[in-house]
Amino acid sequence: MPRDKSLSYEKVNRAIKEEFLEKGFEDASIRSIGARAGMTSAGLYRHYADKEAMFNAMVEPLIDSITTWTENHISKKYALLENDVQDEELFGETFVDMVKEVILPRRSEFILLISRSGGTKYKHFIHDYVEDNQKIFLKAIKNMKNNGYPAKDLSEQELHLLLSAYLTACFEPIIHDYDDDAVIKSLNTVQEFYMPGWMKIMGIK
Repeated sequence: MPRDKSLSYEKVNRAIKEEFLEKGFEDASIRSIGARAGMTSAGLYRHYADKEAMFNAMVEPLIDSITTWTENHISKKYALLENDVQDEELFGETFVDMVKEVILPRRSEFILLISRSGGTKYKHFIHDYVEDNQKIFLKAIKNMKNNGYPAKDLSEQELHLLLSAYLTACFEPIIHDYDDDAVIKSLNTVQEFYMPGWMKIMGIK
């Protein structure tokens, strides 16, 4: 009977994830991944071109989900603003929800991305994500002011500091391997702490 290629692929991916979680990208080896998967290095190369391609395959579906959530989140906020909703509705969904909905169900991939990605193009993921959202937030502040909200003028440096602190606080419970209930409790605490500040910055009472 022919071999089930899907089962072989799943076995390879499981071995890749285990290796990277245990050793990180830089210390992981093709030979060790092959041993975990029960195949030769040559067999692995029939699935992936190199070690970097293996790592990317583990984290890029999560990154795509984060990007999609973020784009949808921004679209929702602008639609709410255009429809002149109640002020508090503008903060009905936050990045805390993204962590709960997108990252928490894929925590192992997130750990790879955040703490096992040294030597890859994703080694500064949090910094890069903050910088991307910094531009979006500055544009949002300007938009709020144009719509009559008394939003505060923040420098890029100030906003970078605030976003870094906020996103780091959102990510820390998963980085430190809290169980799911503790993650949710911590995220709710983060939201209660930061939301009044964000609403003040945006000119929402």
